[in-house]
Amino acid sequence: MATTEERLRKLVDENLEVEGRPIGRQLKLDVNFLESGVSSVDLVAFTKVVAQEFNVTITPEDCPSFRTAGDLIAFLDSRTG
Repeated sequence: MATTEERLRKLVDENLEVEGRPIGRQLKLDVNFLESGVSSVDLVAFTKVVAQEFNVTITPEDCPSFRTAGDLIAFLDSRTG
């Protein structure tokens, strides 16, 4: 079974355009989403996709804490572990 990181990387490739990162290129887990050109609206929409994929609840209040993919992975691991 794929790890949380592998699953999230796939979702990013399919759903987010991260400035300066071609699709399929390794996503750096410490790169800030908003500083990489991902709008806050796109990030909220993306978290809905993530919530569905991982079968977890993510509230709008949770979203500001997801600055990086690493933050989101830590959140998911704490909910699904």
